[in-house]
Parts: sequence; C-alpha cells; structure tokens
Amino acid sequence: MNGEGHISRWWRIVGGMSMNLALGALYAWSVFVAPLEKEFGWKRADVSMVFTIAVFVFGLSFILAGRLQDKKGPFWISVTGGVLVSLGFFACSYVSSLNAFFFWFGVMGGIGNGFGYATPIPVMAKWFPDRRGLAVGLAVAGYGGGSAIFGPLAANWLLPTYGWRTTFQVLAVIFLGMTLVGAFLLKNPPVGYKPAGWAPAPAAKAAATAYDFSPGEASRTSAMWFMWVAYALGTSAGLMVISQLIPFARSQGIGPEWAFVLFIVGALGNASGRILSGWMSDGLGRLNVLRLMIAISAVAMPLLYLVGGNISLLLLMIFAVYWCYGTQLSVNASTTSDFWGTKNAGINYGILFTAWGVAGIIGPRIGGRLFDTYKDYRVAFYTAAVLCVVALAAELMARRPAVPAEAMAKAKVTA
Repeated sequence: MNGEGHISRWWRIVGGMSMNLALGALYAWSVFVAPLEKEFGWKRADVSMVFTIAVFVFGLSFILAGRLQDKKGPFWISVTGGVLVSLGFFACSYVSSLNAFFFWFGVMGGIGNGFGYATPIPVMAKWFPDRRGLAVGLAVAGYGGGSAIFGPLAANWLLPTYGWRTTFQVLAVIFLGMTLVGAFLLKNPPVGYKPAGWAPAPAAKAAATAYDFSPGEASRTSAMWFMWVAYALGTSAGLMVISQLIPFARSQGIGPEWAFVLFIVGALGNASGRILSGWMSDGLGRLNVLRLMIAISAVAMPLLYLVGGNISLLLLMIFAVYWCYGTQLSVNASTTSDFWGTKNAGINYGILFTAWGVAGIIGPRIGGRLFDTYKDYRVAFYTAAVLCVVALAAELMARRPAVPAEAMAKAKVTA
C-alpha cells in the first residue's frame, strides 16, 4: 500500500501543476487590454477593473471551495473550477460589453480559479507530510508559470494571427483539457497515509501538528492574524512594485524590446521562489523562510529603483522581488497544514488566502495612485519597502499555535 502510494503520489504534483498552469492564465488578461481598448474605446481603468473583480472573487470563492474540498474531496471541486474557467474564457469571445466581461471573466473566471486553486494544496499536504514545502511549492509554481506560457503565446501568436475572440476560444479549449487532466490526478491518499519508511520528527522545525483545528479554532489563534497581516502587506508590496515594473523600466531608458526579458525573468523568479523556498522551509522552518524573504523584499524594492538604469542589476533585483513574492504564495500554504492540520486545510488556508485577495486589489491601486500623485516611482518603491518592514514585524510575532485547552482536556478524559 505504501509502496504504491509512494509511486502514485508524485502524479498528484503533475495534477496540481496541470491545474495551476491553466488557472495561472488569469494573469494573461493584460494581453487582451490593448485589443479591447482599440476596438471598443474603453478606458484603461475600466478594462483593468475586469482583472480586479476576478482577483476579488477568486479570494472569496476560495473559502467556499476550500470548505467543500475538505468535505467532498478534490475531484468535483477541481472539475467545477476547470469548467467555470474554460466557460468564462469561451463566453468572452462572444461578448461586446464591459459588463459582460465583468461577469464572464471577472465573476465566472474568478470563481473557477477559487475552486480550482483550492484543491492542489490540501492534496499535496496530505500526500507529502515528509516534503510538504517542496510538494506544495511545485504544485503552486504552475500558477506562476501559467502567465509565462500563455501570456506570450497569446500576445505573440494567437492575437496577431487570429484576433482576440478566437484567442479566447483556443485558450478555453486548452484550459478545459489541462484542468480535467489535473482533476483526475488530484486524489486524496487513504486516511492515515504515511510514506514508506517515514516517521514524523517532533523536533523538526517544520513539524506538523497532530491536532486538526476547526476553522473557528484556527481563526481564534493569534498566528492566523499575524500571518494574515504579514501575507496581505508582503504581497501588496510585491504587487505594487510588479505592477509598475514595465513603465518604470521604460522611464529609465530601457527599450520595449526588453519587456519580454523582464517578464520572463520575473516569471522565473516567481516559480523559483515557490519551489525552492518551499524546499528550504522543509529544513529551515516555515516562519524562518517567510521572515527571511520578507526582509530581503524590504531591501530589494528600493534597490530595484536605485539600479534601474543598469539592466543587469535591474534583472537581478526583479528576480529577487518576484522570488520573495512567490515564496509567500507557497510557504504560507504549507504552513497552514503544519500549524492547523490537514483535515480542514482547504478552508483554513482559504481564510488566510483572503489576505492575497485584499493585496491583489489594493497593491496595484496604491502603486498607481502614488505615481499619479507624485509622478515619482521612488515613492511607490520605498512605500512598498515600508510595507515589508511592517509585514516582517507581524511575521516575527507569529508563533506556532497551541492545541486549544478544551481539546486537550477532552483528550485527557478520553484517555
């Protein structure tokens, strides 16, 4: 049984990556902005609101999807997510009003992302108690990689060749196939599953709790809210800088021919942070890695501004900023299972994940508003560094939660 599980569990990572590669194309919305503005004459702020709605709905629906995943298992939740994302993309090819894009891409695509993204993380946490950080990192790396694959595919080939309507249709078909493959591979292990030859090490820095916290119990721990604040501010800072990178680079005299390189370096940093920081956290401890990467962010963001005119140093700082951003999406997910157990990992991470939903809305908006007010990228980049300092302070106050007293008393009575 364990030998078979050891072999089959690696396919769960393939399933998680397939699911998240397709879902990560949510970020490909930016390639449709210019064609839609040109055809319909819409304003940039209005078109950008489509993505904002998608992020907001994504964050909210993740809580419901996480709860359903904990109760019903990952398969039908994954299928629902994949179908909704694909349906949203396909329907976009037939609409001509901004409100329709708000619904099909923003609402439908956002719900599809929430349902699809809710399943790989708990599945990885259950199959890989021995390498949880690495496994979750590999699965969620797909989300960062989706934009790096489908963004250029759409921008450089599909849109110029077939137009934006057909591009939506082609992507919808691709996403449906990828998410269904992912759904069939995402299966929970048997109850009590452990990898062959593995035994928990209580003294390990990334040791998991033996108690499964209910959502209410998890929400009452101080760790949840210190981590929520750190997650929200840390990713807000990252998104503030990321949203300003291309126009900032151009303001430093870096030509548009470098845009693709900047994009790829950022995507590589994002994926590397999710995978390698996850792997590091298995040995160094989850909170230690989160604290380290947020501290690096606080330094890298102002440095990015200062070296902006030097393309080599700029690429290095972009890689660092994206790495630290990706780390938070990966390590916070595995920390949830370590701190509050795997039984309710879907909804417990959903509660914590609302921090990213908030960041996805306010981060780019704060960055844009600061630039519009001061006409100086330095203000946005330095403000992001300050947010990282506050996030670091919150992360330093987070501690592994103790088992609730009533649960311990009940266990003693039962014993």
